[in-house]
Amino acid sequence: MLTDQFNFVLPEHLIAQHPPERRDASRLLCIRGEAREDLVFADLPSLVREHDLLVLNDARVLKARLFGVKESGGKIEVLIERILDEHHALAQVRASHAPKPGSRLLLAGHLPVTVLGREREFFNLRFDSTENVSELLEQYGQLPLPPYITHAANAEDEERYQTVYASQPGSVAAPTAGLHFDDAMLATLRAQGTQLAYLTLHVGAGTYQPVRVDDVRDHVMHSERYAIPQATVNAILQARARGGRIIAVGTTSLRALESAAQLGQLRAGEGETSIFITPGYQFNVVDVLLTNFHLPKSTLLMLVCAFGGMEAMLAAYRHAVERQYRFFSYGDAMLIERQHV
Repeated sequence: MLTDQFNFVLPEHLIAQHPPERRDASRLLCIRGEAREDLVFADLPSLVREHDLLVLNDARVLKARLFGVKESGGKIEVLIERILDEHHALAQVRASHAPKPGSRLLLAGHLPVTVLGREREFFNLRFDSTENVSELLEQYGQLPLPPYITHAANAEDEERYQTVYASQPGSVAAPTAGLHFDDAMLATLRAQGTQLAYLTLHVGAGTYQPVRVDDVRDHVMHSERYAIPQATVNAILQARARGGRIIAVGTTSLRALESAAQLGQLRAGEGETSIFITPGYQFNVVDVLLTNFHLPKSTLLMLVCAFGGMEAMLAAYRHAVERQYRFFSYGDAMLIERQHV
């Protein structure tokens, strides 16, 4: 299977640069096999059945971007990939010349940092301050908007690039399918008897890394942390017993659930996942996927092609371009029923 098979032409003006005025004002493309229906996100409650369960990712985005200088005076940009403990973190570092182990950085004009070493594309950093890394990022960091959003993060982004239910800090990108929900939508779903359950998957910076190989099988996925409470596993089992469907809100929720069911039975707990879902994958947990539109040739586009059928999904993307849907993090949404193979 070739990476080029997952390409499509996307006019630049369809890449959403700002969120809609209201969270639920996005459009919603509903896909059932070859059938497509153009709706709005406010229609979602009418598409959810009585005994269905929505599983949402409650990860909260860190202010993970920092700017600074090396000892030489060269400018650098640091994007925290993950916090390792109170004083250590893995990060991407953009600089004219990569910093060497043992070198010192000064971030945000206040934060002395020592480069301890390198792990593939990430640098191991020690923050030489008394405060812990989480506190320092909250005080000095900037929200890490995706690379295809061209403006610097502002006050609007600090509110709208978080889900209304975000509670577990540690992610460097938002689980964007959840950005469409406001409190009123969640209340409507609960009032009609829809069950909601939560898990956490902290999205890493690798989510934006393109697939650089010709053969999909040669791609190496980045690893991300997830945690699934026993209450969520219980809710899934109960929904199944009632005849309900499991609706994953976002590819992050789907990846966590499918990772936790790799041995055939869904298990609660914490773990690391580098699961790479491509056409031919046999899904164990998720029946319906709510997701945004993804980058050409991306692992997430490959995932939705595995879920909804490759021909159907690529046709849906062409339809979305023709109908001027908004793409990527601040864009519109799709609701996809799984195609059984």
